[in-house]
Amino acid sequence: MGLILNLETATTNCSVSLAKNGSVIAIKEHNAPNYSHSEQLHLFIQDCLKDAGCQMQDLDAVAVSKGPGSYTGLRIGVSAAKGLCFALGIPLISIATLKSMALQSKNIIQDLVIPVLDARRMEVYSCVYDVDLNEIRETRAEIIEENSFTDYLSGKKVHIVGSGAEKIQNTLNHENLSFDTRMVPSAREMAVLSHTKYEQGKFEDVAYFEPYYLKDFILQKAKK
Repeated sequence: MGLILNLETATTNCSVSLAKNGSVIAIKEHNAPNYSHSEQLHLFIQDCLKDAGCQMQDLDAVAVSKGPGSYTGLRIGVSAAKGLCFALGIPLISIATLKSMALQSKNIIQDLVIPVLDARRMEVYSCVYDVDLNEIRETRAEIIEENSFTDYLSGKKVHIVGSGAEKIQNTLNHENLSFDTRMVPSAREMAVLSHTKYEQGKFEDVAYFEPYYLKDFILQKAKK
């Protein structure tokens, strides 16, 4: 049996799911613009275990969304996941944040899906997947301009999803583009992906694993 706790904290959505053999049996999440992960994450973990009638000792692995995303959000999720894995002696699994987003759109993808997360100003984190969720272009931090993603629009329907979709929608105009600006990463979609990695034995080194920040963290000083 694979009982896996999934933690998603890469964006404003604090999301926790408990899954058995890839099927979600409990989920708790809250999407708030003020990033309340530090207050809510461990409460959500306790709620999911309680709702499913499970104990911490029942867990077989912990999966965490590895990024890209919010620096602070990723640190909170990864720290919690590593702490649980150390304490319980169980494996750590990492899930690409953008891939779990792509999975949310799997039933409506015609050709390609591009999950995008806002990275401030006109920049986004993005990756390109086909209908089978094969990565056909690696994750990048890129500035949106009028020629962005045009290589994928010739004869293909492209679905762009996530918090960065609005700035793309305001910049690009093409009949082959569709948008979902409301989508956020969720621990619900992590369940299938983490179970696959669990079965394959694809685990992280708990001591040395770090989130995938993609960009260096820049500390901004408050204006006087």
